[in-house]
Amino acid sequence: MPSEADLKMEIAISRMLRAGVSTAAFVVLVGWLLYLWHAHGVKSDYLHFHGVPSPADRFTPVFEGVRHLDSRSIIRVGILLLIATPILRVAYCLYCFATQKDKLYVVVSGIVLTVLLYSFFRH
Repeated sequence: MPSEADLKMEIAISRMLRAGVSTAAFVVLVGWLLYLWHAHGVKSDYLHFHGVPSPADRFTPVFEGVRHLDSRSIIRVGILLLIATPILRVAYCLYCFATQKDKLYVVVSGIVLTVLLYSFFRH
């Protein structure tokens, strides 16, 4: 039978995941609608390839684009929120296990968080 602390942690995690995914979906939807609104009547030129001007793995151009209501940047922020959701979940689990003084799960959660952060920030 799970303890009361475990049940509270599970409820908090489920709310966190639900809020993160819902927020990310809403931001992507707003960016998509803005993209459709700006692209209305534009004919695509498939004869020439035009690369993406700002890389998606750099934060500054993405947030600068959001400031100027660039639809692609808004969609990228939604995707970044979606990626950040499970990372925050693992960080929260690490915090909860540390407050419960569960050393094994602190070590495992710490390793998982380290791998997630390394894979996200490596170039």
